[in-house]
Amino acid sequence: MTSPATANETRYALTQEPSKAIRRVGYVLSALAVLFLLMDIAMKLLALPIVLTSSTQLGYPGTPAMARTLGLLLLACTALYVYPRTAVLGAVLLTAFLGGTVATHLRVGNPLFTHTLFGVYLALFLWGGLWLRDAGLRALFPWHR
Repeated sequence: MTSPATANETRYALTQEPSKAIRRVGYVLSALAVLFLLMDIAMKLLALPIVLTSSTQLGYPGTPAMARTLGLLLLACTALYVYPRTAVLGAVLLTAFLGGTVATHLRVGNPLFTHTLFGVYLALFLWGGLWLRDAGLRALFPWHR
């Protein structure tokens, strides 16, 4: 059990603005995730053959309309994540989208660590980056030693 002084000190440390180095790491994690998402969005909006083929193999309609719809949905969620005032909402929506990808890969029996869990890895980058640069989020989800 921690003493009240220790709990208050911990709460204060979590609500302080992150250091410049921590904030930079957060931005790098977020940027890596967003860059991957932007590549995926572009591939879907262009309805590249690999996207259409993969969709069919995963049990979804391999049509350009379906690919573009998913691309627009992913673009909207990513835009919400990139805008600081709606970043948490964007992270929640992207996590839901990525949960669907995990379920899809699990359903078709794709390899666990390379395909099925890739959405989890991406979500960890999204949330980790946000957590490192947002004091309010760190106060809501504290990391205790």
